[in-house]
Amino acid sequence: MKSKKPKYPSPKYPSSGGIPLQKKYGQYFLRDAQITTNMLDAVVIKDASVFEIGCGDGFLTKSILAQKPKRLFVFEIDPSWATHVSNTYANARLTMHVTDFLQVQPEMLSATSEWIVLSNLPYHMTFPILHKIKEFGDLVPSGVFMMQEEVAQKLIQSRGKGYGYVALFFQHYFDWKLLSKVAPSCFYPEPKVFSRLISFTRKKAVSEIPQEKEFWEFIRFCFAYPRRTLRNNLAQTHVPLETFSEAVLDLRSQQMSMADFLKLWEVVRLHFTR
Repeated sequence: MKSKKPKYPSPKYPSSGGIPLQKKYGQYFLRDAQITTNMLDAVVIKDASVFEIGCGDGFLTKSILAQKPKRLFVFEIDPSWATHVSNTYANARLTMHVTDFLQVQPEMLSATSEWIVLSNLPYHMTFPILHKIKEFGDLVPSGVFMMQEEVAQKLIQSRGKGYGYVALFFQHYFDWKLLSKVAPSCFYPEPKVFSRLISFTRKKAVSEIPQEKEFWEFIRFCFAYPRRTLRNNLAQTHVPLETFSEAVLDLRSQQMSMADFLKLWEVVRLHFTR
């Protein structure tokens, strides 16, 4: 019996020294230089402070350094690839941090007032990383990410299918712009899905939300079952439904804007408990 071909083969790049890919880190390495160019064209790198999340074999790292940033921090969780990239692309501008980006504290970036972030995000870590970027506040006002096409589409929706908590939350803090769609053939190994470059800019003026933490919990409830009405979704809470008109209760969350939810929240927030 012939053995099955491994679903996640080790890389065979001559420069890699045979370092194996780690599936647990979601390592899909970009191999298309034009996509890298498109990524860098969306931001101004020269003399800027830049950080990259996950360098892989350094395909993007090399291109960033060629743009002559003031400094480049790389956060790489895999020590083997961190060592490989540090040795292969040794540069006074490059500082390698062998760490999980989710453990990075703002103090590590406080050497400058603003940073640009660039990254080919691990698909399974996209949302945790986006939440982490949000926590950094004005330290990270802009950047470009590679992510799964389906996720990128969710970030920009304003109504209908795919619209939900993700769009409301991240659009409240950032402006998003879709860039190049990226085929699986642009990576090694090839993922089973298309990817997308997407840029973001942090909004300079973000309106405050009363009881903000609870508001976002409330939004999750509203979209718990997207095809159900508000009446059915809010039945899971202690919100008195008689507070609202039948017309409002018969709405589906995918029909409502952020302004609609904020107006609803003014009534709901005094009663909202999980």
